[in-house]
Amino acid sequence: MTNSLRPNGPRRAPLPPAERSTEAAATPRSAPSQSSGLPSRPAGATAAAAAQPGRPRDAFFDNAKYLAIVLVAMGHAWEPLKGQSRVLEAAYMVVYAFHMPAFIIISGYFSRSFDMRPDRLKRLITGVAVPYVVFEVAYVLFKRWADDDPSLPVSLLDPWFLTWFLCALFIWRLTTPLWKLVRWPLPLAIAVAMLATTSPSIGDDLDLQRALQFLPFFVLGLCMKPEHFQLVRRREVRILSVPVFAAALVVSWWAVPRMNPGWFYHRDSAQELGVPWWVGPVMVLALLGCSLLLTACFFAWVPRRKMWFTALGAGTLYGYLLHGFLVKGGDYWGWFDHKWLHRPLGEIVVTLVAGAAVTLLCTAPVRRVFRFAMEPSMEWAFKRDATELARERAKAPA
Repeated sequence: MTNSLRPNGPRRAPLPPAERSTEAAATPRSAPSQSSGLPSRPAGATAAAAAQPGRPRDAFFDNAKYLAIVLVAMGHAWEPLKGQSRVLEAAYMVVYAFHMPAFIIISGYFSRSFDMRPDRLKRLITGVAVPYVVFEVAYVLFKRWADDDPSLPVSLLDPWFLTWFLCALFIWRLTTPLWKLVRWPLPLAIAVAMLATTSPSIGDDLDLQRALQFLPFFVLGLCMKPEHFQLVRRREVRILSVPVFAAALVVSWWAVPRMNPGWFYHRDSAQELGVPWWVGPVMVLALLGCSLLLTACFFAWVPRRKMWFTALGAGTLYGYLLHGFLVKGGDYWGWFDHKWLHRPLGEIVVTLVAGAAVTLLCTAPVRRVFRFAMEPSMEWAFKRDATELARERAKAPA
């Protein structure tokens, strides 16, 4: 998402150096266009250096984003099938416990240098707000056509399906200066999330309930430093993560008939989930602990070196927003109704197809086709920055 910390420039420079405006679904120094916020220019042990122009990308973060978006697509593909398979539903609960928290933590980490500077606000608009508007309208029109529902209204205040993440990311990033200002940002964010679960009156506008309940993960990312990621990338953590994931699957299998999976979506208050108000804050703390533990285990197994899929990490916004049309289309057109898909072999096939499809949607050819919607330059819509104009005048021959 937006960046890692920018290094200080020369003290006597008359003007600040020009900053690249690359807005590819994520750059540590630019506001990402993601859902999926899905940061791009990574920074592991060399996070501070990664913020400098010309520095190589850290493969760890690109790998993490790609693997997380694959899990997102698989989870969405499991939804029409999981009702008849307790094993699949247990796997679904485990994946939902950490895949979006992992995304959001990375998004917060790369938003650390966001401020109200004009160029960063422009990237926030073109990389997050514009894709939100475009895909909110596109998904509604798609449902009208594919599901024969012509009366479905277009409402930019009620995010539909995947677009909630872009709406939440816009809110989180706008509030970044506030979280960097307060003394105890993470405890405050947790308190906000706990109070949100007790407030059904928040309603569905801008999916604010979700934005508030997921807020602690974003603020945690803002507070993290490169050495924190190094802690979970040690060999002993990788070894310990295996029994942790195994235990999580066992607990999820036990919890399937006993727990409402709606808690993992973070979109409803406690009362809306049919429990007393005080259960909400308790579940926020419990799920926060579970999610952080599984997210740490996930990061522990993310490869550190460049892999065949590393370059796809720059296109996770595309995979996130576009795969929803395939999943919803399959649901509308009855692709998941075939009986053989509800057997173990069919579930494996659906899982592999979802992973392959989202992989293709992250590739460079797809990004070139849809860049107009996800990374528009929109120079025509903004005034020229005074610093940039002054720099151009200083370079002009006398």
